[in-house]
Amino acid sequence: MKVVRIQPLSNYCFICGINNDYGLKAKFYEVEDESVVSIFEYDPHHQSYPGRTHGGIITAMLDEVIGRAIWIYEKDTWGVTTSINVKFRKEVPYSTKLKAIGRITKNGSRLFSGIGELYDSNGNLLATAEAMYYKLDFKKITGELSHEECNIIVEDDIKEI
Repeated sequence: MKVVRIQPLSNYCFICGINNDYGLKAKFYEVEDESVVSIFEYDPHHQSYPGRTHGGIITAMLDEVIGRAIWIYEKDTWGVTTSINVKFRKEVPYSTKLKAIGRITKNGSRLFSGIGELYDSNGNLLATAEAMYYKLDFKKITGELSHEECNIIVEDDIKEI
C-alpha cells in the first residue's frame, strides 16, 4: 500500500511521543486506501503475562490508530474517545514487529466512529476494536499551544507499507 503522508507525532504521548522513555514511539502513515497504519513493537515494559502484551496497552494503540484516521478527512479535528470495544483474538507478543490499521466508518458533524485491527508480521489478526469519538477542535484541546508545539514532524523514507 502506498504511503500518502506521515502524520505528526508528539513529545510525551504514550503511543507516539518521541521523548517518552516507556512509550511506543510509534509512527503513523496515511495510506492510499484512506486508512492509517503503524508498524511498531511492544517491549517487555508493556507485558502482562510473560511473553504477552497487556490488554490495556493493546487497547491504547487501537484507540490511537482509529482516532488518528479522522485526520485523513479533517486535519484540525481531534477525537476524544467516548467508547471503545476491543476483541482479543490471539495473544499479542512483544519484541516483534506488529501492524495496526485504523479506518473511519462514520463521520458526522459532532461524532465519528471507526474500526481498528492489529496484525502480527505473518498477517494473523490479533485484536480488533470499534470506537466512537467526540470531535474537538485542535485549540479546544491544546489551548494556546501552536501546531508546531504539539505536532512534531518526523521525516521518514517509507514509501509503501
